Amino acid sequence: MKKRLMGIDYGDVRTGIAVSDALGILACGVGTFKASGKRALIALIAEQAEAHGIDEFVMGNPINMNGTVGERSEKVRRLAEELEAETGKPVHLFDERCTTMAAHQILNMTDTRGKKRKDAVDTLSAQIILQNYMDSHKAEMEKE
Repeated sequence: MKKRLMGIDYGDVRTGIAVSDALGILACGVGTFKASGKRALIALIAEQAEAHGIDEFVMGNPINMNGTVGERSEKVRRLAEELEAETGKPVHLFDERCTTMAAHQILNMTDTRGKKRKDAVDTLSAQIILQNYMDSHKAEMEKE
């Protein structure tokens, strides 16, 4: 049985969410969410996880370009620990370097501008994080 995964691109203002398809092949964007505070965000993510039948989370880890872990990465790690404690579901941190840049490139190609772009970039980043995670763990996931 395939595990349903949720990709998360955590931001201070907006958080993008994507989910895997039933076969664990494709990442599909769910949306960009705003929550006032960490507790509210965890509740929102847990609610979305329940609605989509999620088994595990994949959270983008913003490692610095030189490979070091900075303040932002530590913030993500703390949220991941709290999300795992709250839901009882595993949270995998996955290197998200360049995903926002890739999302902007895709939005440039589709000529997405203004408010639509702001709303789409975090969802698309979550989708890229999740797709990259699934692609890098494909052999492992096929065994399950």
